[in-house]
Amino acid sequence: MSVAVIGGGWAGLAAAVSLAEQDIPVTLFESAAQLGGRARRVAINGLTLDNGQHILIGAYRETLRLLAIVGVDVHAVCYAPSLTLQVAPAFYLSAAALPAPWHLGFGLLKSRGIPLRDKLSAIRFLAALKRGVFRVTPDFSVSTLLAQHRQSPALNDYLWHPLCLAALNTPPHLASAQVFVNVLRDAFFSARDASRLLLPRVDLGQLLPDPAAHFITAHGGNIRLNQRIQRVALTDNGFALHSDQGMAQFAQVICAVPPFRVRDLLGQLPPLQPVLDRISALQYQPIYTVYLQYAASMRLPFPMLGLSKTLSQWVFDRGALSGQAGLMAVIISAEGAHEALPHAALAEQAARELHEQLGFPVQANWTQVIAEKRATFACLPSLARPDNLTPIPGLFLAGDYTACDYPATLESAVRSGLQCALALQKAMP
Repeated sequence: MSVAVIGGGWAGLAAAVSLAEQDIPVTLFESAAQLGGRARRVAINGLTLDNGQHILIGAYRETLRLLAIVGVDVHAVCYAPSLTLQVAPAFYLSAAALPAPWHLGFGLLKSRGIPLRDKLSAIRFLAALKRGVFRVTPDFSVSTLLAQHRQSPALNDYLWHPLCLAALNTPPHLASAQVFVNVLRDAFFSARDASRLLLPRVDLGQLLPDPAAHFITAHGGNIRLNQRIQRVALTDNGFALHSDQGMAQFAQVICAVPPFRVRDLLGQLPPLQPVLDRISALQYQPIYTVYLQYAASMRLPFPMLGLSKTLSQWVFDRGALSGQAGLMAVIISAEGAHEALPHAALAEQAARELHEQLGFPVQANWTQVIAEKRATFACLPSLARPDNLTPIPGLFLAGDYTACDYPATLESAVRSGLQCALALQKAMP
């Protein structure tokens, strides 16, 4: 049984690893020179960095299981503090050493930067979500949900809006309340360690793509980099994959490319038109990463720090995480005024905000902006996302945009790949 996986992002890697683990020969095609997709390493000014600052949390059980399968010791490659949220200028929350959800409740009571009435209001909000079995029917926006539960501007600025932007990469007034509640449910109510932050100390290539590639090839798989599949056609015995290097035939195919590339690959398959129309209707949101290099002595009080009432949303201390002293990674999720700024002006603005909020120098030694214009799909209310199974037997869709409780995260990408691999195995004769 010959199986092709098209796309070497985290969804494609998850599918290929799962198949290789079952000794099913798999060929993975990736158009780029390296694996990882939108979570990959890049080289800038002689440093090995990432195209975006990704984090994991303890609730990402399938991602953590996948990492274990390919031999990654998460606690060796990630800084793993218990839930700690700091948002400048004043907010600080640290989870208590108690079972979930009490760890968060007591953490909120002990938090700094918001009045007691806001702390109690946040606890009542979370309790109401639990009483409602974490269902929002009908689905509406996160802003509407927060307004219904009378969450204050301070709570929104310091807690709920940053969490919404970080998790859903969609502005609260547009984002799905149901998906946001799903994230809160799994992170804060399942187990205390589910809310634990896992901040990578290594570049994203070392985190999954490199060990996954080794695992796949060690189990008889084949990885073809720099080979772009241009279209997929049906044959009597399965599928023909056409590329600039020729044609190859496979019995089953997992398509794990970004959603905006799916129609290019599969548009010649009439049974797929309703699915392709659904995918084409997806809207997208950007993520900007601004790297700023300062003197080696510059550090943050915590490796991940939020900023309030600024274009910059989160800043990561790469020195504390990966030994790149003085290097800061500023993250700006979702659409906003920053998109209209030239990269140089955006870097200057980020540096100015770090100066005003944290006392950093007015200018950085050097800067680099990485803009992923279509980083994720817009996680809108009641969004119809395509299934992993397609109307064509033997053809599957993997990606963080497919049907899942989660928004576009590494976990949803991994889950989709694993679901495709499982469905493929069940369909085998």
